[in-house]
Amino acid sequence: MIRFIVAATFVVLFLIVSIPLFFIEWIIGKFNMPLKDRSSLAIVNWAFRVVIFLSGVRLKVIGEENVPKDIPVLYVANHRSYFDILLTYTRVPRPTGYIAKKEMLKVPLLSIWMKYLHCLFLDRDNIKEGLKTILEAIELVKNGISICIFPEGTRNKVDEMMPFKEGSLKIAEKSGCPIVPIAITNSAEIFENHLYKIRPANVTLEYGKPFYIKDLDQEDRKFSGAYTQRIIQEMLDKQKNPE
Repeated sequence: MIRFIVAATFVVLFLIVSIPLFFIEWIIGKFNMPLKDRSSLAIVNWAFRVVIFLSGVRLKVIGEENVPKDIPVLYVANHRSYFDILLTYTRVPRPTGYIAKKEMLKVPLLSIWMKYLHCLFLDRDNIKEGLKTILEAIELVKNGISICIFPEGTRNKVDEMMPFKEGSLKIAEKSGCPIVPIAITNSAEIFENHLYKIRPANVTLEYGKPFYIKDLDQEDRKFSGAYTQRIIQEMLDKQKNPE
């Protein structure tokens, strides 16, 4: 419980103390948007790293050399914990937006940082609005912003992945960017497996080799979500049963 209180207190204090930075970042963006992107990334990265440190997470990263640094990508990952966002975001080499549920818009101050970081807010109950969000993500990628999605559609509460929603992979298909699959192991052990307590945990973050949907055979192009899920499942199985 102590770790939870300390981490939560830090987050609240960071959000309050960072209020003046909203205005500074807004001004920077008026004159130099790429600079704003880099500075906002650095600020939030620092805060996330502090939370990870306070939580006692021991992170093992595999295959990070697979992540292209000179072009935007679509990160696709399994999702077991709120910490998945923190763990993956601290590793991104360039501005990256996440697709989050629309309810996050109601969180004071945090939602402002999310908007500054090009996050998009998905209405999962409205197909029309969902399509609009996907189109916005495609435009962001075309403008050099990477996107991260969790195609299960929500945080999974069991070890077995839920089927990936195929529509989310349209971001890579229509923008022409590569997909970078990510397998996250044991992140639920930080918080979700014993709610309201944060405990030290060993977490593995593995990046698969990037691939383009256009390079897949016809069947895999048609079901690129299922194809990506198989890649992630293979990495998860390897992490759980190392040779």
